[in-house]
Amino acid sequence: MPRVPGGSNPMKSFHLVAALLWTLATVAQAADGAIHRYLYLATPDGAQAESASGNGLLVFDIDDGFKFVRRIANKGENFSAGLRGLTGCLATHSLYYSATARRLGRFDLETEQVVWERQYSGGCDRSSVTLDGSKVFAPTGWWESSDNGGFVVIDGATGAELRRIKVGTGAHNSILSLDGKRLYLGTTTRLTIFDPTDERVIKSIPDVGEYGVFPYTIDHRQRYAFVCLGKHVGFDVVDLAEGKAIHRVLAGDAPIAHRTHGAALTPDESELWISDQDGKKLFIFDATHMPPTPKGSVELSVGGHGWVNFSLDGKFAWCHTPDVFDAHTKKQVATLRDENGKRVGSSKLIEVHMQNQKVVRMSSEFGLGRK
Repeated sequence: MPRVPGGSNPMKSFHLVAALLWTLATVAQAADGAIHRYLYLATPDGAQAESASGNGLLVFDIDDGFKFVRRIANKGENFSAGLRGLTGCLATHSLYYSATARRLGRFDLETEQVVWERQYSGGCDRSSVTLDGSKVFAPTGWWESSDNGGFVVIDGATGAELRRIKVGTGAHNSILSLDGKRLYLGTTTRLTIFDPTDERVIKSIPDVGEYGVFPYTIDHRQRYAFVCLGKHVGFDVVDLAEGKAIHRVLAGDAPIAHRTHGAALTPDESELWISDQDGKKLFIFDATHMPPTPKGSVELSVGGHGWVNFSLDGKFAWCHTPDVFDAHTKKQVATLRDENGKRVGSSKLIEVHMQNQKVVRMSSEFGLGRK
């Protein structure tokens, strides 16, 4: 853009005005004492090119029809490599972002500064953080085909690598239970349960997920895990006490022969939604029955990596596409768009509640039961 007479730069002036307006809006929100709910979306998603929107964190206002609020430019190096995971910790009011390039960083949501970012000896995939923020457990990645795969344990305060925990090939998705007492890790057709305090293995459950390493979710009481299948659209129901898969459920009128990548329980645990990203659908099951029974599906506007999750109040469902649904009516109610109106999607999303410029609540990147 050409400079106007006098040497002023209109583009720079535009950004200064935008920053001032955002500051004024933030001050006004802080003064009202209300809780404001936002959806943070990390882009680009390292597993899908569809619906990307440059680098950074995009913020959407959940209470204003998922209207685009602003972009937080990436201040570290990870995002350019593509994001592999995004997890949060309320105690440190931080998001922890990981990428294929064996890098992981901590971003403080209140100061909007990168606290640390480092490269590690393995990983990093969808990680977990202890409730107090003292340790980060980074899976070494689905691409790690040796038996050295498992966790990289990281000091939450400094980002220093502490040790490796060997589990097996393809360490991919990890979940910390809502009470912080159990840590789950998915490797190749195996689900391993740890005590995150002393890092000992409590249980190792083989022969789940059919093939490969795919997402899963757990109910609040940690009775069951619902593990995505690797060759069909469907899931295994794993009895966590018995340590074995007890049901295999397929979606559709006939078996759909491609993988499932995304499973989420509604917060009240009445429904289980799974992703059929190739078929551009989310299948819905009644989770009040065991095994869960088919209940319907919703159509997606585009394909992609696959994911699904819910707002903490259970009202909305979002996934790897730009589509947002009313979780009760199953109707699309919003489309995520960036500052230029471009439709944007990612499987790395976190709900954050702010009050007086402080983080007061955060969701998980997994759709965990909260009943």
